[in-house]
Amino acid sequence: MPSEVQDVEEYLASLPEDRREAITAIREVVLKNLPKGYEEGIQWGMPSYFVPLSEYPSGYNCQPGQPLPFVGFASQKNHMAFYGFCIYIDEVLKDRFVEDWEKTGKKLDMGKSCMRFKKLEDVPLKVIGDAVKRVPMKKYIKQYEEQLQTSGFRKKTAKKKAGK
Repeated sequence: MPSEVQDVEEYLASLPEDRREAITAIREVVLKNLPKGYEEGIQWGMPSYFVPLSEYPSGYNCQPGQPLPFVGFASQKNHMAFYGFCIYIDEVLKDRFVEDWEKTGKKLDMGKSCMRFKKLEDVPLKVIGDAVKRVPMKKYIKQYEEQLQTSGFRKKTAKKKAGK
């Protein structure tokens, strides 16, 4: 459910009260644990934290003009979601995140790029905070670069630019 809002405060104000409470709680835990250098803003119509283009001018490989996403969260039509790009890029971190979440006894509804939930009580905020805290920006950029190399994305892009 993409939003046309310009900033995070406007996004939050546009939500129904129960969802605003949940999304605000996630925002607060992200801000409390966010390593230095990441910036907050709106990407793809949702509150996001990302590597600024001033730190990583190549941007996001799928959309080079966009900063490299780190984490985000959104109120979708049938659920709310936490998008942990930093979790999906690192198998060890992903496995630890899943293990930590499951230890809380809360149900984990994990998709290809997000954790979905219906209400704030479904989310172990400490698990999200711990996952965010574990990935300083330089480490994240390095992991992202390594993933691009192993996926062959860089080679495909170079061939495409060369007209091959």
